[in-house]
Amino acid sequence: MPRPLPTPSLRPVVARVAALNLGYFGVEITVALAIGSVALIADSLDFMEDAAINLLIFAGLGWSLRNRARLGTGLAFIILVPGLATAWAAYEKFSDFVAPAPVPLTVTGLGALLVNLTCALMLARHRDGHGSLTRAAYLSARNDVAANVAIILAGLLTAATLSPWPDLVAALGIAVINADSAFDILKAARRERQAAAEIRA
Repeated sequence: MPRPLPTPSLRPVVARVAALNLGYFGVEITVALAIGSVALIADSLDFMEDAAINLLIFAGLGWSLRNRARLGTGLAFIILVPGLATAWAAYEKFSDFVAPAPVPLTVTGLGALLVNLTCALMLARHRDGHGSLTRAAYLSARNDVAANVAIILAGLLTAATLSPWPDLVAALGIAVINADSAFDILKAARRERQAAAEIRA
């Protein structure tokens, strides 16, 4: 069976999405370290992860079902890495249990929301076109939108309470969202492996 060809418009889309994610990673990690926000650290790692995912998808488009399934499985484990890093950052936060500055937290969350909405809209029409690969990119961008809303709410609650807990709760929520996405991508990769096995049979 001939190898599937990539959608012509998809390669430049994932390249632009990777560039946007890498650019905002630099912005968000700088603010996160300056104000001591675990939620922003978690989200900035998501931006780095999204850039890596989209670059890998750029390379993997047009691969066979079997190889796409292998890459999809690898992407699922990449998505879990920020969750583990977030758990460690949250643990470290307890040694310096101070609330982050609420205004930079909220404004940076708003900027992240705009970037991720843009990426999700760019990827939405391709989300089912290449199995686990484009599903990985779309789910990552879509879930980051939810994470950014949580960060904005955390910023508003921090301003009202001056407590570090909203930031910590938002960070842990981001880790849970990433774990759920990883399982979705693993299921998509499993379906691709089964399809590849049926083709070879």
